[in-house]
Amino acid sequence: MRRILVTGANGYIGARLSLYLAQQGNKVTALCYPTIPHDESWISLMSNVVIGDIRDIDFIKKMAEDQYDILIHLVSLDHHQSNQGELSFVSSVNVIPTWNLLDVFSKKDLKQFLYFSTIHVYGALQNEIVTEETQPNPTNPYALTHLLSEQICNFYHKNKDVNCSIIRLSNSYGAPIFMENNCWWLVINDLCRMVYLQKEIVLQSDGTPTRDFIHGWDVCKAVETILNDNTKKENNIYHISSGKTYTIEELAKKIRDVYANRYHVDVPIKIAPKTGKKINAYTIDNTKLVSLNYNAEWDLERGIHDLFEYLEKNES
Repeated sequence: MRRILVTGANGYIGARLSLYLAQQGNKVTALCYPTIPHDESWISLMSNVVIGDIRDIDFIKKMAEDQYDILIHLVSLDHHQSNQGELSFVSSVNVIPTWNLLDVFSKKDLKQFLYFSTIHVYGALQNEIVTEETQPNPTNPYALTHLLSEQICNFYHKNKDVNCSIIRLSNSYGAPIFMENNCWWLVINDLCRMVYLQKEIVLQSDGTPTRDFIHGWDVCKAVETILNDNTKKENNIYHISSGKTYTIEELAKKIRDVYANRYHVDVPIKIAPKTGKKINAYTIDNTKLVSLNYNAEWDLERGIHDLFEYLEKNES
């Protein structure tokens, strides 16, 4: 039975991942901030639930007294906070804790460290197949700070006994585990809620931007696959993606069709005027993950139905 510490365990991804890993029989310590969730069923599955600020080095040292096999680091400011915030504050959340966690826990016989980075480290994607060998080209502080944390992970991966894995995550989606999770700005979540409440889909763009979408439960399964492999590779980067790219217009039509099939109501899609901009039909290659016998279980249609089910249950 593995002892796993998850930082950001009350966040959108962290809550689901902690739940998944606990259900797989692991002893999960959920590190939350600034409060503990009120979901007793979720809490009951955790080995321990702790409140703490990972910017506090003394708190990190105290946590390390309980030796863990695996540490999964999820804490980060979002795009807006990272790109608009004071640099000292942004780095105090997005970068310095990664260094402190690795420095402290690597001295406590930590076996595996998983860092959640982002596909945004590549910058603007063109018509290309993006692999883990593709060179990063960050274009904003959000991407830059994640790349800096990746470099810290690489240092410890090469120079210490801990096996550090870097996860570059594409666009995850799905119903939140906790009501308070801030996830309705995510494009699939947003459009599903929009059509459910407003009976229309209004796009803020001309529909040509492209994205790779992967359901939250498939993200969890991918993490489990990486943890189970646990071989120290020279290239320790993994894409967690679907390997499929959709335009926002294609996504809107898929959501409209699922809605019509489910509720027998046709809804309009309102799209901003076309700009004539070329569509970049890139692919975020996930061959490395698939080579570890990973296979996704959630397609877009199933994920959209699941979001509508959540909205039905929580309509108030």
